[in-house]
Amino acid sequence: MMEQIKPMDIEKRSFEIITELLGDRKLDPENELVIKRVIHTSADFDYADNLVFSSHAVQKGIQALREGCDIVTDTQMARSGINKTILAKLGGEVHCFMSDPDVAAEAKERGITRAIVSMERAAKLSKPCIFAIGNAPTALVSLHEQMNEGKIAPALIIGVPVGFVNVVESKELILASDVPYIVARGRKGGSNVAAAICNALLYQIMR
Repeated sequence: MMEQIKPMDIEKRSFEIITELLGDRKLDPENELVIKRVIHTSADFDYADNLVFSSHAVQKGIQALREGCDIVTDTQMARSGINKTILAKLGGEVHCFMSDPDVAAEAKERGITRAIVSMERAAKLSKPCIFAIGNAPTALVSLHEQMNEGKIAPALIIGVPVGFVNVVESKELILASDVPYIVARGRKGGSNVAAAICNALLYQIMR
Protein backbone atom coordinates (compact mmCIF):
# COMPACT_ATOMS: atom_id res chain seq x y z
CA MET A 1 0.00 0.00 0.00
CA MET A 2 1.26 3.48 -0.88
CA GLU A 3 2.48 5.44 2.13
CA GLN A 4 0.21 8.38 2.95
CA ILE A 5 2.28 11.47 3.74
CA LYS A 6 1.16 15.05 4.23
CA PRO A 7 2.58 17.42 1.61
CA MET A 8 4.65 19.31 4.17
CA ASP A 9 6.29 16.06 5.30
CA ILE A 10 7.25 14.73 1.86
CA GLU A 11 10.61 16.53 1.68
CA LYS A 12 11.44 15.57 5.27
CA ARG A 13 10.67 11.92 4.54
CA SER A 14 12.68 12.08 1.30
CA PHE A 15 15.77 13.22 3.19
CA GLU A 16 15.24 10.47 5.76
CA ILE A 17 15.15 7.91 2.94
CA ILE A 18 18.32 9.40 1.41
CA THR A 19 20.08 9.08 4.75
CA GLU A 20 18.91 5.49 5.10
CA LEU A 21 20.06 4.56 1.59
CA LEU A 22 23.47 6.13 2.15
CA GLY A 23 23.86 3.59 4.94
CA ASP A 24 27.25 3.68 6.60
CA ARG A 25 28.57 6.24 4.11
CA LYS A 26 29.97 9.20 6.06
CA LEU A 27 29.70 12.58 4.37
CA ASP A 28 31.72 15.63 5.32
CA PRO A 29 29.39 17.47 7.75
CA GLU A 30 30.07 20.82 6.07
CA ASN A 31 29.08 19.46 2.65
CA GLU A 32 26.40 16.98 3.70
CA LEU A 33 23.31 19.15 3.20
CA VAL A 34 24.46 20.20 -0.26
CA ILE A 35 25.12 16.61 -1.33
CA LYS A 36 21.79 15.38 0.04
CA ARG A 37 19.82 18.16 -1.64
CA VAL A 38 21.42 17.35 -4.99
CA ILE A 39 20.55 13.68 -4.49
CA HIS A 40 17.02 14.73 -3.52
CA THR A 41 16.72 16.78 -6.72
CA SER A 42 18.20 14.15 -9.04
CA ALA A 43 17.55 10.81 -7.28
CA ASP A 44 21.15 10.06 -8.25
CA PHE A 45 23.42 8.80 -5.48
CA ASP A 46 26.50 9.15 -7.69
CA TYR A 47 26.66 12.75 -6.49
CA ALA A 48 27.87 11.51 -3.13
CA ASP A 49 31.12 10.78 -4.99
CA ASN A 50 30.97 13.20 -7.94
CA LEU A 51 30.58 16.48 -6.07
CA VAL A 52 33.98 18.01 -5.34
CA PHE A 53 34.36 20.91 -2.90
CA SER A 54 37.28 23.27 -2.54
CA SER A 55 38.34 24.03 1.03
CA HIS A 56 35.37 25.43 2.96
CA ALA A 57 33.49 26.22 -0.26
CA VAL A 58 30.13 25.86 1.47
CA GLN A 59 31.09 28.23 4.28
CA LYS A 60 32.48 30.74 1.79
CA GLY A 61 29.34 30.56 -0.33
CA ILE A 62 27.07 31.02 2.68
CA GLN A 63 29.13 33.99 3.86
CA ALA A 64 28.95 35.62 0.44
CA LEU A 65 25.17 35.18 0.42
CA ARG A 66 24.89 36.61 3.93
CA GLU A 67 26.77 39.66 2.66
CA GLY A 68 24.23 40.17 -0.13
CA CYS A 69 26.03 38.79 -3.17
CA ASP A 70 24.17 38.11 -6.41
CA ILE A 71 23.92 34.82 -8.31
CA VAL A 72 24.59 34.50 -12.03
CA THR A 73 23.25 31.48 -13.92
CA ASP A 74 23.66 30.24 -17.48
CA THR A 75 20.03 29.15 -17.96
CA GLN A 76 16.59 30.52 -17.21
CA MET A 77 15.76 27.09 -15.79
CA ALA A 78 18.39 27.43 -13.08
CA ARG A 79 17.28 30.99 -12.43
CA SER A 80 13.69 29.81 -12.01
CA GLY A 81 14.70 27.09 -9.56
CA ILE A 82 16.64 29.28 -7.17
CA ASN A 83 14.75 30.56 -4.11
CA LYS A 84 14.70 34.25 -4.97
CA THR A 85 12.61 35.15 -1.91
CA ILE A 86 15.36 34.14 0.50
CA LEU A 87 18.03 35.65 -1.74
CA ALA A 88 16.18 38.97 -1.84
CA LYS A 89 15.93 39.04 1.96
CA LEU A 90 19.70 38.78 2.03
CA GLY A 91 20.04 41.64 -0.46
CA GLY A 92 20.85 39.59 -3.57
CA GLU A 93 19.23 38.81 -6.90
CA VAL A 94 19.65 36.27 -9.70
CA HIS A 95 20.92 37.28 -13.14
CA CYS A 96 20.70 35.32 -16.39
CA PHE A 97 21.75 37.19 -19.52
CA MET A 98 21.36 34.26 -21.91
CA SER A 99 17.99 35.36 -23.30
CA ASP A 100 18.88 39.03 -23.71
CA PRO A 101 18.53 40.04 -27.39
CA ASP A 102 21.73 42.08 -27.32
CA VAL A 103 23.65 39.09 -25.94
CA ALA A 104 22.36 36.89 -28.75
CA ALA A 105 23.21 39.54 -31.33
CA GLU A 106 26.74 40.04 -30.02
CA ALA A 107 27.36 36.28 -29.85
CA LYS A 108 26.24 35.88 -33.48
CA GLU A 109 28.36 38.82 -34.64
CA ARG A 110 31.49 37.51 -32.89
CA GLY A 111 30.86 33.85 -33.75
CA ILE A 112 30.92 32.72 -30.11
CA THR A 113 28.39 31.26 -27.69
CA ARG A 114 25.86 33.31 -25.78
CA ALA A 115 27.30 31.80 -22.61
CA ILE A 116 30.65 33.49 -23.24
CA VAL A 117 29.01 36.87 -23.83
CA SER A 118 26.85 36.34 -20.74
CA MET A 119 29.88 35.73 -18.54
CA GLU A 120 31.56 38.82 -19.97
CA ARG A 121 28.42 40.78 -19.14
CA ALA A 122 28.41 39.33 -15.62
CA ALA A 123 32.01 40.44 -15.10
CA LYS A 124 30.77 44.04 -15.32
CA LEU A 125 28.35 43.66 -12.41
CA SER A 126 29.32 45.84 -9.48
CA LYS A 127 28.57 43.25 -6.78
CA PRO A 128 30.37 40.02 -5.85
CA CYS A 129 28.69 37.04 -7.50
CA ILE A 130 28.24 33.31 -7.15
CA PHE A 131 28.21 31.68 -10.59
CA ALA A 132 25.87 28.69 -10.93
CA ILE A 133 26.64 26.98 -14.26
CA GLY A 134 24.47 23.98 -15.09
CA ASN A 135 24.46 23.80 -18.86
CA ALA A 136 27.23 25.58 -20.77
CA PRO A 137 30.84 24.42 -20.46
CA THR A 138 31.89 27.52 -22.42
CA ALA A 139 30.64 29.60 -19.49
CA LEU A 140 33.21 27.88 -17.26
CA VAL A 141 35.92 28.35 -19.87
CA SER A 142 35.07 32.04 -20.12
CA LEU A 143 35.12 32.44 -16.34
CA HIS A 144 38.50 30.71 -16.19
CA GLU A 145 39.93 33.03 -18.84
CA GLN A 146 38.55 36.15 -17.19
CA MET A 147 39.90 35.06 -13.80
CA ASN A 148 43.36 34.59 -15.31
CA GLU A 149 43.12 38.07 -16.81
CA GLY A 150 42.09 39.58 -13.49
CA LYS A 151 38.71 40.70 -14.83
CA ILE A 152 36.58 38.74 -12.38
CA ALA A 153 36.84 37.19 -8.91
CA PRO A 154 33.84 34.93 -8.26
CA ALA A 155 32.78 34.44 -4.65
CA LEU A 156 32.04 30.82 -5.62
CA ILE A 157 31.72 28.84 -8.83
CA ILE A 158 29.13 26.08 -8.93
CA GLY A 159 30.37 24.16 -11.96
CA VAL A 160 27.86 21.47 -12.89
CA PRO A 161 27.25 21.61 -16.67
CA VAL A 162 25.88 18.38 -18.10
CA GLY A 163 26.80 16.75 -21.39
CA PHE A 164 29.52 15.24 -23.55
CA VAL A 165 31.36 18.02 -25.41
CA ASN A 166 34.03 19.88 -23.42
CA VAL A 167 32.08 19.32 -20.20
CA VAL A 168 34.69 17.29 -18.34
CA GLU A 169 37.53 19.51 -19.55
CA SER A 170 35.81 22.75 -18.52
CA LYS A 171 35.18 21.40 -15.04
CA GLU A 172 38.81 20.37 -14.68
CA LEU A 173 39.85 23.98 -15.41
CA ILE A 174 37.84 25.13 -12.40
CA LEU A 175 39.13 22.27 -10.23
CA ALA A 176 42.68 23.43 -10.97
CA SER A 177 41.91 27.07 -10.10
CA ASP A 178 42.22 28.95 -6.83
CA VAL A 179 38.59 30.11 -6.78
CA PRO A 180 36.16 28.56 -4.27
CA TYR A 181 34.18 25.90 -6.14
CA ILE A 182 31.61 23.15 -5.97
CA VAL A 183 32.01 20.99 -9.09
CA ALA A 184 30.24 17.84 -10.29
CA ARG A 185 33.22 15.98 -11.73
CA GLY A 186 32.47 14.06 -14.92
CA ARG A 187 29.56 14.40 -17.35
CA LYS A 188 26.67 14.67 -14.90
CA GLY A 189 25.03 17.87 -13.77
CA GLY A 190 22.32 20.17 -15.05
CA SER A 191 20.42 23.36 -14.32
CA ASN A 192 18.36 21.61 -11.65
CA VAL A 193 21.56 20.57 -9.89
CA ALA A 194 22.95 24.12 -10.07
CA ALA A 195 19.75 25.49 -8.54
CA ALA A 196 19.68 22.78 -5.88
CA ILE A 197 23.19 23.68 -4.72
CA CYS A 198 22.27 27.37 -4.51
CA ASN A 199 19.16 26.50 -2.50
CA ALA A 200 21.13 24.19 -0.20
CA LEU A 201 23.29 27.19 0.70
CA LEU A 202 20.34 29.54 1.05
CA TYR A 203 18.35 27.13 3.22
CA GLN A 204 21.21 26.90 5.69
CA ILE A 205 20.84 30.62 6.24
CA MET A 206 17.08 30.97 6.33
CA ARG A 207 13.97 28.84 5.94
